[in-house]
Amino acid sequence: MVEKATSWGHLLQLLYADEYREKNLYNMIGRYRSFYLYRGLNRDWPLQTTLMRIGGDYSLRESHLLRNFYKFGRSMNVPSNSFWEWLSLAQHYGLPTRLLDWTASPLVAIHFATANIDHYDKSGYIWAVHRPSVHKHLPKNFSKSLEDEDVVNFTAEMLSSLLGFPKTSDFFNARKCLKKFDRFKPSNSADQFVLFFEPPSIDERIVNQFAAFSIMNSPNGRIDHWLLKHGNNYYRKIEIPPTLKLEIRDRLDMSNITERVLFPGLDGLSAWLKRHYSDLKTRRMK
Repeated sequence: MVEKATSWGHLLQLLYADEYREKNLYNMIGRYRSFYLYRGLNRDWPLQTTLMRIGGDYSLRESHLLRNFYKFGRSMNVPSNSFWEWLSLAQHYGLPTRLLDWTASPLVAIHFATANIDHYDKSGYIWAVHRPSVHKHLPKNFSKSLEDEDVVNFTAEMLSSLLGFPKTSDFFNARKCLKKFDRFKPSNSADQFVLFFEPPSIDERIVNQFAAFSIMNSPNGRIDHWLLKHGNNYYRKIEIPPTLKLEIRDRLDMSNITERVLFPGLDGLSAWLKRHYSDLKTRRMK
């Protein structure tokens, strides 16, 4: 089911609707937290990974991409010492992987749904995924790890520990690591599960975007197919119609949710200035 926003206020109401109902995990300090992660799309794109988008028999090339990324990338003094950190780095710098980008910030998700000025004639969409519901299907040892740490996301260190890669040489054998991960099965009879983890704070971009990644135990897994199969309790999908995009974009800019902040550096600054000085109203009406 898709919920359609009718105004800026209504959009915020939809995104924050369940934020204050789930306090149990944080009762010890009496604070409110959300169990949702968000992904903003400038139009109704499928939730395909960048690995899928290279086409052909992409699953056969996954380990080769990662192995060569490590082989040529380690000469650049990358501060990373685990397979999961290298996988995060690869996704972060544009290598096709099976990871999918998410954010813990509803406003950052709205940014990605409204940032592309070439799609102002199309509706934008935000997927909101309820992590505890999704993680109910994890293998038992993964679920226990979350319970023991009293958290809703994994970290790279937690995943390395669960998969048992004690030797440095194991960290970078991409085929071995992926095959071991793919052999894990959910706690129910299904073949696939979805796992969310926090990438290491490699740079300001990851920190400012409040980033998270999802991964499935198959390079062919589609998280949108998985969510649709399991029902509306696992996710929400919110539409931003074209008539609202310009107003919402301007309100985000007023709140300093821009490329200049989310992509620190000259490329982010240039992207922000290009959009900021474009005649978006004229473009939208064409």
